[in-house]
Amino acid sequence: MVSDSPVLAESASARRLLLLLIVPALVVGVASALILLGISLLAEQLQDVLWETLPRAFSIGRYSSLWMIVMLTATGLAIGLVIRTVHGHAGPDPATTGLVDPPMPPDVIPGLLVVTVLALAGGVSLGPENPITAANIALTFWLGRRVAPGTPAALWIALASAGTIGALFGTPVAAALILSESLAAGGGAPGALWDRLFGPLAAGAAGALTMTLLAHPSFDLSLPPYAGPDWGDLLSSVVITSAAALLGLAAVYAFPYVHRAFHALRHPVLMLTCGGLVLGLLGALGGHLTLFKGLDEVKVLSAHPNGWSAGQFAVMAVVKTVALVIAATCGFRGGRIFPAVFIGVALGMCAHATVDAVPPAPAVACAVLGVLLAVTRQGWLSLFTAAVLVGDAAVLPLLCVASLPGWLLVTGRPQMQLHGDGTPLR
Repeated sequence: MVSDSPVLAESASARRLLLLLIVPALVVGVASALILLGISLLAEQLQDVLWETLPRAFSIGRYSSLWMIVMLTATGLAIGLVIRTVHGHAGPDPATTGLVDPPMPPDVIPGLLVVTVLALAGGVSLGPENPITAANIALTFWLGRRVAPGTPAALWIALASAGTIGALFGTPVAAALILSESLAAGGGAPGALWDRLFGPLAAGAAGALTMTLLAHPSFDLSLPPYAGPDWGDLLSSVVITSAAALLGLAAVYAFPYVHRAFHALRHPVLMLTCGGLVLGLLGALGGHLTLFKGLDEVKVLSAHPNGWSAGQFAVMAVVKTVALVIAATCGFRGGRIFPAVFIGVALGMCAHATVDAVPPAPAVACAVLGVLLAVTRQGWLSLFTAAVLVGDAAVLPLLCVASLPGWLLVTGRPQMQLHGDGTPLR
């Protein structure tokens, strides 16, 4: 009994620490979701003005080629001017940042949120995940260190990122999976990983519940029911995932070269205006569905699986891929997950339209898996997102098998993120 007392004391101490985490984790999760929701609603209101009210006032088609080119160019110009003038220039070069990074100074966040709203509303092919996560991490770290100065920075970063990711995906599972990839490397005693995930999981749950109760988000594409895998589906899943991963890798390898080309212009206003012009031209080529972050647009594609030809789906996938690279390298602030999901959905629909025997659900799930593996290099996130989009457990065995060749293709390759000197991150 005496020999066990240190173990019991350590367990009791760990339980007390975990209990102390609950309140700050819940507060951070709710606050993270509210910030995300507020920015999203503000962007939607501005989007209505830019893409409905203004073109109607000028008697121009809201998605005409002329309006898309004008609007994207003007968005680039406006964001460039904001970045040039605001304190902190809206954060570091977005090509050098990931989903979860060290905290920025809090006085940089207002400018970052302004340009995020402008990009989301203006039709830029980036999602809100990176800048919103960065903003929530910065604010949580700043406030947390004032309330409890002795707490480690990693705790506040984990809580804020988990709360934001939980709100983005509507479930804390996504946050737990993403964070577990980095935490698992630390090893430790049995149960240590779950101890470290306790606070982030609570924050993720609070963020997810807040978003679900207030906004009712849904990632389910409502694709036709899937009867279950057969030998043909096994082969097609490997082929589709590998092809999607190769397209994602093409974007990854082009990333540093396009970044270097834009930064040769030197001035952020010129870089972003030129980037906006190119995005407008791409929108005119690929159609209005290739604009914006892509989350609403994939639901349009999935609602009409036979509404476009295989060639049209392929054009949308390629155009969106180019748009993602342009937007992420010329200085627009935003995330790459949601545009990558659109690319995968378009590719999956292309595979179904090319070979009608390939069911849309596994085709879409495997294509999303392949693109996300290449773009994010997050295995758990890629599997989770692909499975959630189709909402069918019968697809999971195919995804697990297809992830093997997909991961072999992308592992060890450069990432879609750069060092400060412009060299690819590996």
